[in-house]
Amino acid sequence: MTPLYVAAVLAVVVLVASMFSVELGLSVAIIEILAGAVVGNTLHLSTPDWLVFLAGFGSVVLTFLAGAEVDPAHMRATWKPSLLIGCLSFLVPFVGVLFACRYGFGWDWKAAQIGGIALSTTSLAVVYAVLVETGLNATHIGKLIMSSTFITDLGTVIALSALFISPSWWLIPFAVVSVVLIVLMPRLEGWFFARYGSRVIEPEIKGAFAALLVLMWLGEQAHSHAVLPAFLLGLAVSRTFERHRATQQRFRVVAFALLTPFFFLRSGMNVSLPLVVANLGLLAALLALKLATKSVAVYPVARRHAKPHAMFTTLLMSTGLTFGTISATYGYTAGIITQAQFSVLVTVVVLSAVIPTAIAQRFYSPEPAAEPLEQTTGKPDQHTSNPRQRNASEPPDTT
Repeated sequence: MTPLYVAAVLAVVVLVASMFSVELGLSVAIIEILAGAVVGNTLHLSTPDWLVFLAGFGSVVLTFLAGAEVDPAHMRATWKPSLLIGCLSFLVPFVGVLFACRYGFGWDWKAAQIGGIALSTTSLAVVYAVLVETGLNATHIGKLIMSSTFITDLGTVIALSALFISPSWWLIPFAVVSVVLIVLMPRLEGWFFARYGSRVIEPEIKGAFAALLVLMWLGEQAHSHAVLPAFLLGLAVSRTFERHRATQQRFRVVAFALLTPFFFLRSGMNVSLPLVVANLGLLAALLALKLATKSVAVYPVARRHAKPHAMFTTLLMSTGLTFGTISATYGYTAGIITQAQFSVLVTVVVLSAVIPTAIAQRFYSPEPAAEPLEQTTGKPDQHTSNPRQRNASEPPDTT
């Protein structure tokens, strides 16, 4: 099975998934995950190195773009509900799943900790993809969900690092370079765009890709992950993207057309259906537990701070994918959990990306025009008063 054959098959799958996404009115991320599971368990495709790389890079790029969608001013204005929703969204599922795995399902303590971390996450990748596709990324409710998701996944990263990752001296250059990039890149905007911007060779996008790849390499050396600094870097350059909408749009086109499909496909391909079928009871219990604990944690607060879209907020905060998969993969490669536990956790993570998202989009999705930013900022945002309206000079939105 040659790498070119795998690439050709997956390219066709990506195209078909996009068509199904349009026809069914569901996020393409959901369709790609399901397609990956089908392809992985029927065609038994190999996983070449290029697919592993593109999937990993796609997750980091998607997280970077998600950070760029968070409005710092809006985040400061809504820091209390974002912090409350985000912290509860992490803590309640983490504790609930941890004790259920340890005392209900008989897992050892470390395996139960991996289970708690993996199922406490909210997927930045899925949430961002859904919000962009529906035009809600530029609304009050969309920005509140993005901010809350960031808080939840920050708790996940801290928990995984504190409980399992052994510190090494590589953490120092990783942290230093992350801080330098976060501080320096926004300050170079004026000079860089004036000197190199508005060219067909896109030095702006290449510069962002270079920064993200450096962070990925340093994170790998430090036995950590570049997702958190990538999100913070996106947050730091969010004002730059706001001033250069055409660049942001082209960045999205590259990410959604080439990189993120392979991330979602590979997530589905990681699922082993025979092991899942052999542990259906455990899978159903863990999925129900994740969705129940997320609902108990988020819905009461969302009714107060995200009304009238409390259910939509709760469902999107119940999703999981990137950090959940990363946590389960770390536990499996480190020998903390078994292959069966890994397959069940990844399947629960994937299903939590599919089921709540599908329900939210089908039954509870707000109209973008119904949630303008002036609700929070007090004045219309010239870029977001109509999220579906684009400047004629910008390329069409293909996400």
